[in-house]
Amino acid sequence: MRILIASSIDPQKVEQLKQQHDVICAFNAKEDVLKSQIKDREVLIFRSGVTISAAVMESAPELKLLVRAGSGTDNIDLDYVEKRGLTLIRVPQPGAKAVAEMAFGMMIGLARNIVHADSLLRRGRWAKSEMTGYLLNGKTLGIVGCGNIGTRVGRMGVVWEMNAIGCVDHLTPARAEDQMAHNHIRFTDFEEVVTKADFLSIHVPKKPSTLNMINKSVFDKMKDGAFLINLARGGVVNEQDLLAALKSGKLRGAALDVHENEGEGKISPLADLPNVILTPHIGAQAVDA
Repeated sequence: MRILIASSIDPQKVEQLKQQHDVICAFNAKEDVLKSQIKDREVLIFRSGVTISAAVMESAPELKLLVRAGSGTDNIDLDYVEKRGLTLIRVPQPGAKAVAEMAFGMMIGLARNIVHADSLLRRGRWAKSEMTGYLLNGKTLGIVGCGNIGTRVGRMGVVWEMNAIGCVDHLTPARAEDQMAHNHIRFTDFEEVVTKADFLSIHVPKKPSTLNMINKSVFDKMKDGAFLINLARGGVVNEQDLLAALKSGKLRGAALDVHENEGEGKISPLADLPNVILTPHIGAQAVDA
């Protein structure tokens, strides 16, 4: 098959594909480059860092299959995919492990002031007495969007002896019972997750119903001194409302791997706060994921 790989994936997998197929690579290319490279391709493999627009797909009359290495589909023109009858396959498992591990790492980073302490020490500040942190052990981990990634985060929390609670859309009693039995995550409603969480981790897809869903009204309901972690999508958390909650001291800290405005030259409104961890949408960017 004629394959275009538009995002960086495991180099060994690329070599395996090249041994059996006609493969070209154009990692994170702009639309005009993708349009020129995809012209005779039958398969397109990509991650979240590249936009698969209708114009890109229209440039490939022989395109049959889209392989999304990851979970989200907000970078794909799904209306065009459906209209043309293209097959879209999502491969979320490897990326889900990487995102979940990063979410948990961010929790530890926030609780123990790791990034801020590192920054001070690099400037000669020995801030030992100022860097008193908090245990994760015994705290409540709230998961908004307890699907593939969220469940993994919750399972890690249970191992660290956290009280893991989560919510999903369309919760059935059978699913709630299964999660509790196999992962020890108690399923409840959004309201309880938000109000009881010491650490609130967001793992929902980006769609009209989730835009700005984590906003001032949610922050007002959260525990004083809680932490927020967002590895879902930019736009799910209202960043101006989050900024206000952090400045007022309502929230103790936040970590975001996804942002309302992403890309080179974009600076987050949260960038000046020492109790915030910011990364450039690298949750799934593990070589072996």
